[in-house]
Amino acid sequence: MLSSRYTFIYALLMAAIVGASNFLVQFPVTGTLWGIALGDLLTWGAFTYPVAFLITDLTNRQFGPSIARRVVLVGFVVGVALSFWISVPRIAIASGTAFLIGQLLDISVFNELRRKTWWKAPLAASLIGTVVDTILFFSLAFAPLFAFIGPNENFAIQSAPILGAFAAEAPRWISWALGDLVVKILVGVVLLLPYGALMNVLKPMPQVAPAS
Repeated sequence: MLSSRYTFIYALLMAAIVGASNFLVQFPVTGTLWGIALGDLLTWGAFTYPVAFLITDLTNRQFGPSIARRVVLVGFVVGVALSFWISVPRIAIASGTAFLIGQLLDISVFNELRRKTWWKAPLAASLIGTVVDTILFFSLAFAPLFAFIGPNENFAIQSAPILGAFAAEAPRWISWALGDLVVKILVGVVLLLPYGALMNVLKPMPQVAPAS
């Protein structure tokens, strides 16, 4: 009974954060940093999306990988539905694929490290999941190699200075991916604070191997 109630709560939280991230991805961040125009690289969705990994890790810690996968499935369904609604099919496919693979990888890594020092499992899991998620999404969404999913976006594949600030050039989507990844990693590290604060409240159930 407790498991079902908490699974429902985690699933609602996952649906909420995925929905919020899909909405906020429409709004670029304004301003500049070290001469880099942030609006050309980042949306507010990059700041909320890492919370999905926090929800997955808390679920995994408390109830184990099986329940965590159910929560991820809810996020996947919500994310794909919203993406198809507000975006083109190629973006929706890229978003859903990246989310599902990144989150499932997070669960596997966390489960392997759950007996280590408390911060190692959530940190390693979220970092690895985030890197894979970002590479998959931007590659599937914009790289010409995956044009069979949908038409290329000419603006995304045109060459431009990397991050808009370096002499070397690359397709714009590379800079988008780099900017997105840096922010997600930084937010993921910061989210260790709420994870640590919640450890004594959301303790592993008896059937789950305890995290040290």
